[in-house]
Amino acid sequence: MEPRQKLINSAEVCVDEALCGLVRASGGLSLMGGGHRVLLRSDLNLLRGKVALLSGGGSGHEPAHGGYLGEGMLSAAVAGGVFASPPPASILAAILCLHNAGASGVLLIVKNYTGDRLNFGLAAEQARNHGVDVDMVIVADDCAFNQPSKAGRRGLCGTIFIHKLAGALAEEGCSLVQIVSKVMEVLKGIGTLGVSLSPCSVPGCLPSFDLPPGDMEIGLGIHGEPGIKRSKVASADEVVKTMIDHMTNTDSDRVVVCVNNLGALSCLEMAVVARATIICLESRGVVVARVMSGSFMTSLEMAGVSLSVMTVDQETLRLFDAKTSAPAWPNLSSVCVSGRSFITEAPEMSPRPQDHTHKKVRIQGPLSPVMRKALVKVCTTLLEKQEELNALDRASGDGDCGNTHAQAAKAIQEWLQDHVVPGCPGQLLSVLAGLVQEKMGGSSGA
Repeated sequence: MEPRQKLINSAEVCVDEALCGLVRASGGLSLMGGGHRVLLRSDLNLLRGKVALLSGGGSGHEPAHGGYLGEGMLSAAVAGGVFASPPPASILAAILCLHNAGASGVLLIVKNYTGDRLNFGLAAEQARNHGVDVDMVIVADDCAFNQPSKAGRRGLCGTIFIHKLAGALAEEGCSLVQIVSKVMEVLKGIGTLGVSLSPCSVPGCLPSFDLPPGDMEIGLGIHGEPGIKRSKVASADEVVKTMIDHMTNTDSDRVVVCVNNLGALSCLEMAVVARATIICLESRGVVVARVMSGSFMTSLEMAGVSLSVMTVDQETLRLFDAKTSAPAWPNLSSVCVSGRSFITEAPEMSPRPQDHTHKKVRIQGPLSPVMRKALVKVCTTLLEKQEELNALDRASGDGDCGNTHAQAAKAIQEWLQDHVVPGCPGQLLSVLAGLVQEKMGGSSGA
């Protein structure tokens, strides 16, 4: 087995080049020199008299953490190598830079991993020796294990909730003590659980774990650490139900939900999972106040998703809705998801041709039985040949020809169940044209 192909120049410099690319493409970020992998807001002058927020960790989780720099969120982020904690020297350099910019204090937001805790903790101690008012909050939102290891629960995507709430409080001028007190209370109501359909791989290395095709793993960490259960891939509804059943932080009346792409799921899959999550929570009497769906804390190219649920009251929701300029934070509506009417009535249209030949209207003719038999045979054949047609289409197109014709075949079969076949061929063709226009789609349906 060989390492997976990645679109990079080399494994040795990919992190530095990625940070440079992020900064060059953004108008609001800068990169610290001196060999430090530290991203900073370009407007550090706005921090004077306010608490600055610093987070970070290993690379490979983009857009975390550089994407959350901006007014109303992080002031700086420190990046380590891929899946590796940043060194204390770079963390200290970031703290001192924020202090020198006039920040009244510095809050470190750290995910609960041994390397992160050690290195951020050491840098915090050194910063205090420099006269900096600094504190540290540990995020441990992993719901996978009922009995966590000695290291405690892992820090996962729930971390970005803390970035947002702490950032809003800092922007309002709250003190370091006030911010820490608030986020520590909120942390009690945050839980995250992930599921993966494939492993990920550090550039230049083999996949982090083996997962046979058709299997999925629930409860794994964002670096590929082992989860709690492996099983065959199930439907989105079943997977979401399993995840929420296992989570320990879903017994609230009102929550904010983050549906996080771990790296390689399509937008279509993410939307399906978001729908399933909302329905599952609402079926338990939970009011879903907000939903954010997208890539927020990834694991390189891992195909999977994590669900983060945060209990909210009115004050927490106000902080969550506060404006931010961080590029990776979504532009969410402040309208409650649950209870919102989301169906718009379709406009009145002229009667469809197929509606004129309901079974109660007896207009059969001598050719009706023959045409019904032919239609049944055509539909059956199209469904039997669905994959064969897809294979032929893949050679020259997008590979969905069989699926498109199967939609038409199923629509005709359904129509045949409670309609008579008109004896007039012209009328039958009009009916079939209406069905195809309504149900088939694609260029074939035109």
